[in-house]
Amino acid sequence: MSKKQEISVVIPVYNTEKYLDQAIESVLKQNEKPLEIIVVDDASSDNSINVAEQFGNKITLLKQPNNNGCGASRNRGIEHANGKYLAFIDADDLWTSGKLKNQLAYLENNPDIDMVFGMVEQFISPELSDIDKNKLRDELKKMPGYVAGAMLICKETFLKVGLLNEKLELGEYIDWFSRAKDMGLKFHLSDAVVLKRRIHTSNMGIYKRQHLKDYTAILREALARKRMKK
Repeated sequence: MSKKQEISVVIPVYNTEKYLDQAIESVLKQNEKPLEIIVVDDASSDNSINVAEQFGNKITLLKQPNNNGCGASRNRGIEHANGKYLAFIDADDLWTSGKLKNQLAYLENNPDIDMVFGMVEQFISPELSDIDKNKLRDELKKMPGYVAGAMLICKETFLKVGLLNEKLELGEYIDWFSRAKDMGLKFHLSDAVVLKRRIHTSNMGIYKRQHLKDYTAILREALARKRMKK
């Protein structure tokens, strides 16, 4: 089996029936095909499972009995992954076609690098009202993608850092990446856009005040790790 076929893609899903098929299609359209696409439904109450099932044996569908959050869904996908490499995409986002090919080539040609990222470009979902679209125009910019959906990494390397913190409602990947940097893992950011991040009504309030406790906990733990190193 060639290395390009050793990539496991994990897609956590919760009530994203409107977008899930587009996310999966963006993986299937990669010019380097992954070994497997693992869709983990986190007890959705909409038709997300039906959408996933329409892809048949092109995906592996795992069903969580309870809604435990994105971190738990990603962890379950990681535990079931058979590939050497791990890649992630949220069920409402899209990959550009060269994402896997270019990132895999970089890791193969630079064995001293532990993980590779690309740029992220946000886009407004077509169903938003004109009022909402106008409010969000300033968000449509290219930015460094230090997020799960823009990363490619060896599964073994990911697990050296550990699984995602399932206690966090938000920011579980920020916490993981902080731990990875504290361990000294090396990473590279390419200037190519690899992820198109959808802005829609369900995620427009993602940084609401009730989630700030998670970011406070992440910062507190990061500071504690730094003190232990001294």
